[in-house]
Amino acid sequence: MGSVVLRVLAAVCAVAGLALAAVVVWVDLDTADKIASVAGACVGFLGCALSIYFEIRRGGSGGHVVRADGRGAVAAGGSAVGNATGKNARATRPAASAPVAGQPVGGQHQVSAAGQSSLAAAGDAVGNATGEGSEAEER
Repeated sequence: MGSVVLRVLAAVCAVAGLALAAVVVWVDLDTADKIASVAGACVGFLGCALSIYFEIRRGGSGGHVVRADGRGAVAAGGSAVGNATGKNARATRPAASAPVAGQPVGGQHQVSAAGQSSLAAAGDAVGNATGEGSEAEER
């Protein structure tokens, strides 16, 4: 869909450029200058309005990015509690004092876990067993 939008936008810009060139040739440069000024102001206003719209649609200033890349990778925008990744890994009960799994954390943050059995959390990481044969249990 993005490709279609870009093609339509390119076609509209090409037609507008040709129309301005035609005004310069058949009318005069002063009229073309005024038309280009008004068109530039309209495009600037449209760009500002679209920026505001997509910022609101995205969720405002939250800026939360959570990404896990790799076999058995875990990334949590909140707390990561009681995860077991890897062959024969076991997580037997998270500690009683641990925060609730998935609890969102305020503010802006980017969380990224990359690599086999990696773990990243914006909040607390408690009782997690990562890697082959690993075990995490309550103490």
